[in-house]
This record gives sequence, structure tokens and C-alpha cells, in this order.
Amino acid sequence: MKKILYSGIIAGVSLFIISYGGLYLAIRFFPEFFLLYNNPLFNSDGSRDVLFYLHAFIISFALSWFWERFKSLFSGHFLLRGLEFGLIYALVALLPVMWITFSSLDITITMVASWFLYGFVQAVVAGVIFAKINP
Repeated sequence: MKKILYSGIIAGVSLFIISYGGLYLAIRFFPEFFLLYNNPLFNSDGSRDVLFYLHAFIISFALSWFWERFKSLFSGHFLLRGLEFGLIYALVALLPVMWITFSSLDITITMVASWFLYGFVQAVVAGVIFAKINP
């Protein structure tokens, strides 16, 4: 349990920094894309912002548990193990969720594709961290 918590915290901090930095850079370089978020579908009053920022830690602890349970199935260099881990997460969890999200909400395919890519990158980064810290 200690390994799960430790690697989850390290991954959570890393994902938080990458997510916050990535959001800043994305808004800076692709401002027209973020105009799509001016939609009543999204809560913009700031009352739940902390939930958005806690996401990095929620996903990192979930992925840390998953890693601990199935790490023996991943072999090779730690970068390849992290990439395979991210790919499996993307195919098993992200793809179905993005499919149902796109089919049920009034959002663009670009938005869904960016969420898919974002989740994939998060899982690969977490996987690389787990493979290095908790082989």
C-alpha cells in the first residue's frame, strides 16, 4: 500500500504540474480552441475549480493501484512500459468514455480528441513514473 501511495503522490504532483503548464500553454497558443468552452454546458462560475485541479491526484492514485496490480504484464525498458501502460489505459478506459461523451453531448470532435490525447499523455507520464519508482 505504501508503494501505491508514494508513487501516486509523485505522479499526482507531476501530472498537476504538466496539466497546469499544458493548460497555460494551450490557451496561450490556441486561444480560438478555448472559445468552444464558452458554452452553458461547462460550469464557469469557479465554484468547482478545486475539483478540476484535484483530478491529477485522483487519476494518479487510480492508475497507481492499476499499475501495482498489473505491472508484471509490462516488460522492457521503463519508457516502453510507461507507453504500453498509457496505451492500454487509453484503449480500455478513454476510448469508450470519449465515445459516449461525444455521442451524448453537444461538443466538437476536436474537443473530444484533445481530451483523449490529454488522458493518454497523463497515463503515459504516470506509467513512466510508476515503472521507474515501482518496477
